[in-house]
Amino acid sequence: MSNTDFDLDETVEEMTEEDKQIRAEMEAYLEKSMTGFREGEIINGRVLNVGNGMVTVDVGFKSEGVINLNEFPESEKPLNVGDEVEVYLERVEDQDGIVVLSKEKANKIKIWEKLVKAFEAEEIIEGTVVAKAKGGLTVDIGLKAFLPGSQIDLRPVRNLEKLIGEKFKMKIIKMNKKRGNIVLSRRVLLEEERKHARADTLQKMEEGNQVDGIVKNITDYGVFIDLGGIDGLLHITDMSWGRVNHPSEMFSIGDKVTVMVLKYDKEKERVSLGLKQITPDPWVDVDQKYPVNTRINGKVVSITDYGAFVELEKGIEGLVHVSEMSWSRHVKHPSKMVSIGDGVEAVVLTLDKEKKRISLGMKQTEPNPWESIEEKYPIGSTAEGIVRNLTEFGAFVELEDGVDGLIHISDMSWNKKIKHPSELLKKKDKVQAVVLNIDKDNCRISLGMKQLEADPWDDIPEQYPLGKEIAGTIVKVTGFGAFAEFDDGLEGLIHVSQLSSKKVTHPEKVVKVGDEIKAKVIKVDTANKKIGLSIKAYEENLDPSEIEDVQLDDESKDEGESS
Repeated sequence: MSNTDFDLDETVEEMTEEDKQIRAEMEAYLEKSMTGFREGEIINGRVLNVGNGMVTVDVGFKSEGVINLNEFPESEKPLNVGDEVEVYLERVEDQDGIVVLSKEKANKIKIWEKLVKAFEAEEIIEGTVVAKAKGGLTVDIGLKAFLPGSQIDLRPVRNLEKLIGEKFKMKIIKMNKKRGNIVLSRRVLLEEERKHARADTLQKMEEGNQVDGIVKNITDYGVFIDLGGIDGLLHITDMSWGRVNHPSEMFSIGDKVTVMVLKYDKEKERVSLGLKQITPDPWVDVDQKYPVNTRINGKVVSITDYGAFVELEKGIEGLVHVSEMSWSRHVKHPSKMVSIGDGVEAVVLTLDKEKKRISLGMKQTEPNPWESIEEKYPIGSTAEGIVRNLTEFGAFVELEDGVDGLIHISDMSWNKKIKHPSELLKKKDKVQAVVLNIDKDNCRISLGMKQLEADPWDDIPEQYPLGKEIAGTIVKVTGFGAFAEFDDGLEGLIHVSQLSSKKVTHPEKVVKVGDEIKAKVIKVDTANKKIGLSIKAYEENLDPSEIEDVQLDDESKDEGESS
């Protein structure tokens, strides 16, 4: 039988397989024609049965449709037999002869149509953030929609995950039915709100007015505050009457603050804000509260290399310079004396109300040891102390806390020519010395070690008469001669003309350091504590009177020359 001769009244047994398929297609076509429904439409049906997680629905076809119960929203459960429901007709009959229906697709189509109307009318919708997506967030508005990162807020949001679960009001800015894409924006609403808020804010923007805002950004020099459609800068110097090291000490992003409008430039729309100006300036009567010489109690709030800042009260600080912390002159760093948070007692030394500066002294709360220094250490008396420091020119000796004296290198020995104090002393040595001089105004004491003994040069002319033979060791060679040490550290100069019986032009070729020599004393200068020696006189057994006068001060000219 051909397809064109197909008879619907013919029995199934008489049909071929091809005829059976054609018949099924014809019946489906006729049924569609009779019901008026087409695949891909939303139609009404009636619940015939609910059980085993399935819902049987009659839509007026020869066969019923079966839908999984999970496709029905919670709001439509529990379902009862006879309930009318809207379903999506996917297929009139599948290969098993069953009508294929979908409640989930019907709901999505209804929601899509509702969202299209909201999109066209630019209506505000509400949705819940359900997940983080690439470049933004996934939002549930009945259907899954995309909220780009640039459309979440007026400024970038760093941590998107913290928004999961949040509900927002938004607008649909793009829809693609073919792809099923929906793009949302929260920013457009915020910009509208900001625009209205800006108009209200500008009306209140007068210098001297107090306004509320939210901290928007923090920098090293201040914080930017959103006043409602317009930003203002609160500079670090206008945050507090006291010290603020960094704005983050006082503010965090998102903080609500009340500030005063200090300056408003309408043309550039720049706003300068102040916080400290809301409270009275504590420096107004500072000279009455803290006059010079007043003893105060305060708290250390900051430490620098040159001193410590002490808070006297909120907004008022004074500086204790490192030199004013102790009568001792060897405080290396303020942190050796105080720590942040310490309570200290001090005296007001100076006050500059205009520049808002107060100088404080801690050492002034204790007696000044230099006031009675002359009575405690009279000139000529012997004092005892500990070597605190060594320099090229001498040694500092601590006589008591706050009192140091200097033993100059020239006052360490009568006889020895000392190049560095470390040849005789080392740190923490206990030493005795004679008080030579006191400068009370500059807090200085001069000490001498050699003065503990009598000056041996008083007896030198008798001990070393001219012509006396001595044995010594060369300790230094210069261009004008050599120095020899003999008898208890005494030194004598052997002039170049006295190094040898022969003429000498280069002393280093005749003697060297460490050589043992014998010589005669040919000159003694007690005033300048110098002795002249002669190897030539010893070798030729000459009398000092036979030798030309030898200058002993040439060493100052050639002190830097050596072998």
